[in-house]
Amino acid sequence: MAGRINFIEGKSFDQRITKTGSSQILKCSEFHHIIEQPLFSLFIKPISYFMFSGIVEEMATVVAIKRDKENIDLTMKCSFTNELKIDQSISHNGVCLTVVHIEGDTYTVTAMKETLDRSNLRLLKIGNHVNVERSMIMNGRLDGHIVQGHVDETAKCINIKDADGSTYFTFEYKQDKEMAKKGYFTVDKGSVTVNGVSLTVCEPTENTFTVAIIPYTRANTNFCDIRLESCVNIEFDILGKYIARLQSI
Repeated sequence: MAGRINFIEGKSFDQRITKTGSSQILKCSEFHHIIEQPLFSLFIKPISYFMFSGIVEEMATVVAIKRDKENIDLTMKCSFTNELKIDQSISHNGVCLTVVHIEGDTYTVTAMKETLDRSNLRLLKIGNHVNVERSMIMNGRLDGHIVQGHVDETAKCINIKDADGSTYFTFEYKQDKEMAKKGYFTVDKGSVTVNGVSLTVCEPTENTFTVAIIPYTRANTNFCDIRLESCVNIEFDILGKYIARLQSI
């Protein structure tokens, strides 16, 4: 099912419904981080902002890596490549990247220096698994939580414990009181994104948190590859950041 809606300045917005397993995703190619935009801006210029839910669609495989000065071009292979288009945004281990090339069953995205410095994408090698999720729009069920695709920093896995079928993973990130004042922290039963996966926090400390992973999530995301000392991307809850900011002013 597909349709188009003519909008601002004669530009059309492409909407389509695609099925992934038992779920349906309504995708609008022109919405990204709309929560950050003033309402009046929607009627002044075309929108090119995307958001995610932290519900990983599948694991893509890195098939090629090319360095271009301080950037890296990552070529990925996944099952929905034939549904993609140039300029589309996709979350890779929680990092929002733009599709710049499509060829056969592979697509290429570019990660710039700032992204590489803040994330584990700089550590990727050919054959690695990457959690991928296409963008969503805010007109249906939000199965995970509001995820921007802006990774805040990396964390290190410091403990893995079996929980009679499920698994507890504990991660440690850099302790920074000034950043914590800006909302870069976790709270018990709050949300956090790890490698693009929306998860619920338990047992948080000043710079660690634990998440419980059910067998399905471990088998269908790159949590299956996480070991002690593994580096993961984390994005703190945007709601916590806004609350911290409001308190500061």
